[in-house]
Amino acid sequence: MHPIFEKLAELKIVPVITLHDPTKAAALGKALCDGGLPCAEVTFRTPSAAEGIKAMTDAHPNMLVGAGTVLTPEQADKAVAAGAKFIVAPGLNPEVVKYCQKINIPMLPGVMTPSEIEQALSLGLTYVKFFPAESAGGAGMLRALSAPYGAVKFMPTGGVTTANLKDYLSIKSVFACGGSWMVKEDLLKADNYAEITRLTREALQ
Repeated sequence: MHPIFEKLAELKIVPVITLHDPTKAAALGKALCDGGLPCAEVTFRTPSAAEGIKAMTDAHPNMLVGAGTVLTPEQADKAVAAGAKFIVAPGLNPEVVKYCQKINIPMLPGVMTPSEIEQALSLGLTYVKFFPAESAGGAGMLRALSAPYGAVKFMPTGGVTTANLKDYLSIKSVFACGGSWMVKEDLLKADNYAEITRLTREALQ
């Protein structure tokens, strides 16, 4: 297992963040660390994603910060240059996977069908993201997918909340879950870092 995935497996939850204002990255990183989760997946859904990753990694060098919604090799380059330690994508694009392998950065592509899992295996990957988890059939679907693919480990993301978190984590093939409920946009807008810390702590319990 790659040491990065080992660390994510220890933490169990990966906060998925859409950061519109990179000046909030350092304070947000502190809120997550204070809550006991020194990791984050900052998504490339905003133009300031790379800036946010850089601000968070500069302020918290011990934090494990990755880049999400990476759709092209160019975005992967930007993410790595900003300090991202791992790459996550919503789907499985062989071009992006091979590029990440070439530059030696661990990647979790998104899968939701047996065919996509087999494509990941053919590219030498055994760690993938199950996305969009709830819409794709939730924990029941993931249990069914896990049965024939014993070597594959999943990070369900998309619709994961405190209500179903335990259900996902009880599946043997799940190594961590991605979720955005502790970093809701309204909390970020309001600079309510105390609530982000509280929700993070609650999620870990």
